Formats: sequence, structure tokens, C-alpha cells
Amino acid sequence: MSSTLRLCLHSSIVRRITPSFASSRWNSTKASSEDAPKKITTHYTIYPRDKDERWKDVNMERYAEEYDVAIVGGGPAGLSAAIRLRQLAKEQNKEIRVCLVEKGSTIGAHTLSGACIESRALDELIPDWKEKGAPLDTPVTKDRFYYLTKTSAIPIPVIKGLPMYNHGNYLVRLGKVTAWLGEQAEAAGVEMYPATAASEILYHEDGSVKGVATNDVGIAKDGSPKDSFARGMELHAKCTIFAEGCHGHLAKQLFKKFDLRKNCAPQTYGIGLKEIWEVDKSKHEPGLIIHTAGWPMDTHTYGGSFMYHILDNGQPLVQVGYVVALDYENPYLNPYQEFQRFKNHPKIRPVFENGKRIAYGARALNEGGYQAIPQLSFPGGCLVGCSPGFLNVPKIKGTHTAMKSAMIAAETVFDLLKKSTDDNKSKGLEPSDYDNLGCSPGFLNVPKIKGTHTAMKSAMIAAETVFDLLKKSTDDNKSKGLEPSDYDNRIKNSWIWKELYSVRNFRPAFHTSLGVFGGIIYSALHFVFRGKEPFTLSHGKPDHACLKEAKDCKPIEYPKPDNVVTFDLLSSVSLTNTNHDSDEPPHLTLKDDSIPTRVNLPVYDGPEQRYCPAGVYEYVENDSGDRQLQINAQNCIHCKTCDIKDPKQNINWVTPQGGEGPAYNGM
Repeated sequence: MSSTLRLCLHSSIVRRITPSFASSRWNSTKASSEDAPKKITTHYTIYPRDKDERWKDVNMERYAEEYDVAIVGGGPAGLSAAIRLRQLAKEQNKEIRVCLVEKGSTIGAHTLSGACIESRALDELIPDWKEKGAPLDTPVTKDRFYYLTKTSAIPIPVIKGLPMYNHGNYLVRLGKVTAWLGEQAEAAGVEMYPATAASEILYHEDGSVKGVATNDVGIAKDGSPKDSFARGMELHAKCTIFAEGCHGHLAKQLFKKFDLRKNCAPQTYGIGLKEIWEVDKSKHEPGLIIHTAGWPMDTHTYGGSFMYHILDNGQPLVQVGYVVALDYENPYLNPYQEFQRFKNHPKIRPVFENGKRIAYGARALNEGGYQAIPQLSFPGGCLVGCSPGFLNVPKIKGTHTAMKSAMIAAETVFDLLKKSTDDNKSKGLEPSDYDNLGCSPGFLNVPKIKGTHTAMKSAMIAAETVFDLLKKSTDDNKSKGLEPSDYDNRIKNSWIWKELYSVRNFRPAFHTSLGVFGGIIYSALHFVFRGKEPFTLSHGKPDHACLKEAKDCKPIEYPKPDNVVTFDLLSSVSLTNTNHDSDEPPHLTLKDDSIPTRVNLPVYDGPEQRYCPAGVYEYVENDSGDRQLQINAQNCIHCKTCDIKDPKQNINWVTPQGGEGPAYNGM
């Protein structure tokens, strides 16, 4: 890595954080009466800097670095792509330069999952992972599934052949697995840049992706440049692989620019909330899995829980979580409070009594499956992992499919790079314009009996012609991104496609008039049909369009936390170790600052203050006694739920400075 590159990337790490919550919360739907809404958004994506006088004399040049492949995102998918590329380069004795950027402060710091994983993709990528010390130490020993009512738990058999059958899988802390994969990638020769956020997509003149730019630093909260302002870097690549995870900031732009969703259904999402507990050893069963459906959700709201008993360095841990589908209708529903309420169930609560909660976090996840898979490739790059969405919903697993998609992408991109190089080597360049300059073989001037000067001049002209040709060839290679178009076909011919197709009707089966019971009935039918039924159900409208108006819904009363098993939101957010510079523009941007008080509050009673699992959004009273939205961006744990569920799609999550956000330890 060049010293300039290291300096540019290092300057993007800023950690001056002041998490805060407003002291007042309100239940009234009275909105602000002011004609001009308070300015909330100051980010340059809403207020361009080229129209801001404060930026007129600021140097906006950026340093650029060239790579064969750039990878955005250091989760299991991005790392699998990087490792596979370097493996292929070594196998075929070809040198390719691969870089990977990750916005988390360290590799694995932003990773959050259940996690019960299948090792199938890992077996293919690194067959000797056990010998290399991969942290997959707790094999599944028992599977239990319950349908909960408020006071009882009805057992449902988990039969071999059903998607939720987990024997042969492993219970892990996925953040630790991700960190281990990062070590393998670095050892393979991947240039790794954690704490580096890719904030912008770069394009060639022909519209193909050229690479990405990392975020600028030294911008004040009001959007003005500080004395410490520094531009980010440009990372140019022949092909860029986007592995940002669910609802990525850059992937959203790619979907629109290349119309990648034109032939698929809208993606549907869930929010997963998770805690890790150290429990009494007498209550701990290493390898035990418990899943539940039913209470506290009503029969028409999709949701469920997981509990995984894992032994981690001798610690008896239980990873517990709750997933709420984001197509819920009632704006008063609060996913965090539903999770806390779930833990009070008589079947669940005893596990955590006398235990200690050591971690909390939340993340959106894709639930659209087969119906919602977009076009994956485009000029200059492709999407892998949870960015396009390969989660197997009934299995509640996506790590193995995410990794496999990235491996397939890596193989496709490598073949494309190799073909491009081989094509250049197998065909000589013809300086045809040399003849047009009036030159021909034989330059002796007979009457002068001289030819040296003409011979030299002809050679100079030939050199200039050849140089122009070489330059044009090089410029042509740089001016157009490679499109790994065969990647889509390879995915469709892989076990990923077969697996997701076979379970395509599980999630939409819950949309019938039977609600959750329709899903349970289909689960039984799946055991017979195994996904071969001659129909494909639809997910319906996008999640944000499902929310009903507050006047048509009943408010939900949630129990107060007891600080033993259930907790308030602030104490939970403190466990995420999240941090953001308090003096930077909020990265939760609003396309229109007036919509929260003009629409969201009076029509939906401010749902953002409930669906956010980190207390980012609050309606507070101003000096006039009216309510206005306050964004506590410092608390954001990068779950992306607001960007997905906002009823008017007014919230646009953009990346903050690199190294910020949650600092999960093995979530």
C-alpha cells in the first residue's frame, strides 16, 4: 500500500462521540404550526456543495489508486469474494490487485446475525477451515420449535427434511467468524482497509462503474468545511463488487441507475434484534436451538424468535433474538418493545433469570427470497451476498448463500479479467495510420545519395503512431468497466438458486387470510411438495406502503422494563458501543424536512420513533410548544430500518465517516 493511500485512509477515522437522547417524549399528534420547517438535513447529498458559497475556494481534488478488483463491504460475502479471487490468481499464476473497504472500525465490527450457519460454502472456500482455527465450535445438538400463546408453548415437531432442521450446522458468533475470514483474506494478499467508508460510486464516460470514492472528513454539522477538511480517495477498478449487506447505501443507487429490479418483485424486509446473555450453567445446553412463532405477534404480523445455546471460550452463552417483518400495518408497533415483551413469556424468561446481558444490536434483513432477486451484474460490477438478498427465510440462514454468491462472482470476474488480458496478448496492434502519413518502404534519396535522415524521420513517425495506439489501447481499457454478465447465469445454475426456489412460497404464505396459520399449513405441505408446487406466491406491495394511518389502528401498551430480563432502549444502545462524530452532518438525511411534521406525525403518529431500535428519531417540543423531529444521529447502529419503513420514503441513509457506527464484539 502506498504511503499516500495509507494517509488518506487513516485520515477518515474520527471518533469524537456524544450519544444523547432528548429528555422529553410526547404522545400527542399535534404537529408544528410553523410555516417554515426547522432545517434538519445539512448533508451534501441534499444540499450540493457546488451551490454552497462556503465551499467555493475549497480544493476538491482526490488522489486515485488503481486496482483490478475493488470490493465494497467486509462481511462474509465481500471477504469470500476477495479470498476466492486471490486463490484463483495463485492457482493460475496470475497477479491481480484486489482491495476491500469496510466502513466498520474493524473487520466484523458491523456484523450481526443469529447465527446458526451451514458450513457448505465455507467447506468449498477453505476446506481445511477446522485446521486453520475457524471459530465454529458449537455443533447443533437439539432442535425445538414452539408456537407461543400468551401463557403457553405448543411444541411443533422439527422433522428431517424441513428447512428448519439444523443438525449438521453450527452455532457461532458471526462477527468472530467474519474477523477470522478477514485474517484469511489478508494472508492471501488482499489489500484490506477497515474504517473506510465507500460513499460515492464513480462512473466512466460510457456510464459503466469505474470504482468508488471514500468519504470526505472534516465537515461540520452545518455542512461547512472545517480547517481539518480532507478529501476522500478514488479507488478505480476494472470491476467493482458490492457486498454492503442488506439495503446498502450504494446498492440503492445501482438499482435505480441500471434498473436492476425491473424483472423482480419489490424486496421485503424484517428487522432482527439480538442480545447475548451469559446464563446460569444449569440452564445451559450447548448446541440447543429454540425457535418460536406466534405471541407476541398477532396472527397477521409475521415475526418469530431464536435462541441459540453456544459455548464460547468456556462461557455459557445464549444468543436470543426477535425478527419482525417490516410489512407490519400498525404504526404503534415497536419492534424493540415486542422483543422485550417476548422475553417475559413463561417458557422464555426462566432462561435469563440470574443471567447477565452482555450485548445488544439490531439489523435489517432481506426476506424477499427468490421472487425479489434482482439482476446481479451491470457494466463495471456486480452485487453479492445480502446486498441483492439471498436469505433462506424458513431456514433463517443467509451466510452460506451470501458466501457462495460471492465465490461465484469472484470466479466470473476472474475469468473476465483473464480473458481481457489474454485477448490483449494474443493480438498485435496494427499502426495502420503510419501509412497514411505518406511513408512507404525505402527512404533513400537517390540523387542526394542520402537516406539516414529519412530513415530516422520514418522511425520517429512510426514511434509516434505506435505510442498513440498503445495509449489508446490503455485508455480504452481504463474507460470502460468490465461487466460480469455471466454471473447471473452461473447463480441460476448453482445450488443457491435451487435452494431459494424450493422455499419461495414460505414467506408469502403468511399473506393469506389465515395469516400465521397459513404459513404453518404451507410448512406441512412443503414436506410433501418440496417446493415443486406449480405456483409462485407474491409478496404484495413494498413494506413502506403497508403502514396504516394511526386513526385506523389501536395503540399498543408495552410493559415497563424490570432491569432484570427486560430493559429500556437507552441501556441497550449503550451496549452497542456505537460512536459518531457529534460535529458532522447527520447521515440520516431527509429529502424534505417538512414531511415529518406535515405527514408522519399527524397521519402516522411519528412511526420512526418506534421502528428505530436505537432512539435516533424523537419528536420533541420546541419553544412554541409544538412538536418537531429531532435526529440523534450519534445513536445510529446502521440497521437501515428507517430507510426501508418510512411511509413516504423520505429518509435516505447515507454512510457517515469511516470507522463509526456500532462496534460489536462477535455479534
